[in-house]
Amino acid sequence: MHLLLISDTHVPVRAKALPAPVWAAVDAADVVVHAGDWVSVDLLDTLEARAQRLVGVYGNNDGAALRARLPEVARAELGDVRFAVVHETGAAAGRERRCAAAYPDVDVLVFGHSHIPWDTTAPSGLRLLNPGSPTDRRRQPVFTWMTAEAVDGRLAAVDLHHLPPR
Repeated sequence: MHLLLISDTHVPVRAKALPAPVWAAVDAADVVVHAGDWVSVDLLDTLEARAQRLVGVYGNNDGAALRARLPEVARAELGDVRFAVVHETGAAAGRERRCAAAYPDVDVLVFGHSHIPWDTTAPSGLRLLNPGSPTDRRRQPVFTWMTAEAVDGRLAAVDLHHLPPR
């Protein structure tokens, strides 16, 4: 199962639209996972229409209309891998320990908020992934998103993709 992981798109505040390579990844994915800060309901509507399957949550910059349609935490089993998706996980220090305690029943936690790509594994085995942002790099050198494969109960081929600043 081919997955696209994105977060912190902030459309249309930080960008008018997702970059073309991200739309190509949407079209190629079996599941699109969005970890919040959409900003516009229009992007949610477009992704719901275009993606084969969408798993998403709201973020701290998402208003009432998005919060009415999206959960704070989403859970899904994809390719026999148990996922949770949330926008915020708190400070980087101690993140693995906190998240392993908060999500003991999942294999992978996808999160956003910081716009900083993250890929670590807690001692418990929980994999933590933050795809960064394809539209608002903040202090990062490039715009980012992730793709991954969920196969036979394991996550494989996690790739961080990037575009240079515009």
